[in-house]
Amino acid sequence: MPFDEYLAERIRKILIEKRVPTEEKRMMGGLCFMVDGKMCAGVEKNLLMARVGPKQYDQALTRKGCREMDFTGRPLKGFVYVGPDGTDSDDALEEWIGLCLAFNPEAKASKKRKKKKKS
Repeated sequence: MPFDEYLAERIRKILIEKRVPTEEKRMMGGLCFMVDGKMCAGVEKNLLMARVGPKQYDQALTRKGCREMDFTGRPLKGFVYVGPDGTDSDDALEEWIGLCLAFNPEAKASKKRKKKKKS
């Protein structure tokens, strides 16, 4: 299933309004919004992927529509999925993006893979 373009556009609008420079990358079957070279938020199917960090993780899970991000079959600590019932209002989505942006300076960027040289 392709990702929810409308949710992606709503996230884009929030990031533009906050004047946050982003890069968009298609990955994990969805779309990721990168801030300072680090995954900040994204969309997979109709879910918001939110990188809230380990300190906010347990509290985030208590919020409406939120569950563990288990993309690999086991939960990724610091990442959550938020369903449509948790992002239906613009205010709710803006709060989630705010949590992601608050954690972003602490987040570690993934190591870049070296490309193999072709013979």
